[in-house]
Amino acid sequence: MAKILIHTCCAPCLIAPYTRLKEAGHQLAAFWYNPNIHPLLEYRKRRDTLRDFAAKEGFPLFEQDDYGLVEFLQNTLDRIDERCEYCYTTRLEACAQRAGQEGYEAFSTTLLYSRYQKHDRIIEICEELARRYHLSFFYEDWRQLWQEGIRLSKAAGMYRQQYCGCIFSEKERYSEQIRRNKLK
Repeated sequence: MAKILIHTCCAPCLIAPYTRLKEAGHQLAAFWYNPNIHPLLEYRKRRDTLRDFAAKEGFPLFEQDDYGLVEFLQNTLDRIDERCEYCYTTRLEACAQRAGQEGYEAFSTTLLYSRYQKHDRIIEICEELARRYHLSFFYEDWRQLWQEGIRLSKAAGMYRQQYCGCIFSEKERYSEQIRRNKLK
């Protein structure tokens, strides 16, 4: 079984993959680094929910606790349509680096759980980082666990967010809601 550090965007996206990996006998730790999340209150809710889950389950949680809104905007504002590339690479590289520093043989990410992320691109980035940092990339397609994760996170009373995290995805969420309200 593998010793895996898993980049975690939030506890609701971790709960179903965590359960599966734990049942398979893997040794797990979570890594929090999400400078894309906006606003600060949202960032704190997601981080604190993950802290609570890690404490309850008793797994290690490593944090690179940087609310990086300004840096995120500086690196994405001129390329809004390509923001996910920067966001994935920045967070996953930090996870790979930490995995190496902490002696983990493999890393992964809860981004592979989401039906809304660019799954194939995430895999490509992780494979490149695994080569660069001499680690294994633990891949499993957790998207089929989507409904189970929703059920488990609701049953656990977890804070559940309504958008990816960045200010642009928040805008898209509300833009769709505003559009629907105008049609009524």
